[in-house]
Amino acid sequence: MTAAQKDRFRADRADEFMTVESPRVEDGAALWRIARDSEVLDLNSPYSYLLWCRDFAATSLVARDGAGEPIAFVSGYTRPDRPRTLLVWQIAVDRAHRGRGLAGVLLDALTARVRTGRGVCEVETTVTPDNTASDRLFTSYAHRHGVPLERQVLFPGALFPPEDAPAQGTPEGRLPAHQPEVLYRIGPFAPTGD
Repeated sequence: MTAAQKDRFRADRADEFMTVESPRVEDGAALWRIARDSEVLDLNSPYSYLLWCRDFAATSLVARDGAGEPIAFVSGYTRPDRPRTLLVWQIAVDRAHRGRGLAGVLLDALTARVRTGRGVCEVETTVTPDNTASDRLFTSYAHRHGVPLERQVLFPGALFPPEDAPAQGTPEGRLPAHQPEVLYRIGPFAPTGD
């Protein structure tokens, strides 16, 4: 899939379709809302989602419903020191559209795009130990594509702000401990021939 291509996928009902394409700056607020409502992602500032839609649109995708509204997204970038590695930053599906396999569709579409267009041969992401949905998504993705999956702790919880840092809305004004971020390294994929 090239950056200019749009793919249409049949949704649950026969008259519903979903379009998958690069995000636009105008999608930033909707992507922020979807991430916020996921209740599992680390939420970035609304400004960062606007920047992401501008600066990393070629390595990210948004799914739109039949009315053109964003219902899911995957954001990523190629690592500067390893340009053949795609780092999947976030993937989220609007609550009303969960359970339909959209995260897998987005992940497959994005990696097909970057493998062909950028020569990516490996995917990385990080998952906290309590995020079973993401673990299942990336484990099944590796299995579906017949490539190895390695896991190792990338960022131990101790690298995140200490528990005694003040925070509003938490018991006694303290942040909960951050779980470790486990690196999932998926691949290498076979060359695409490009």
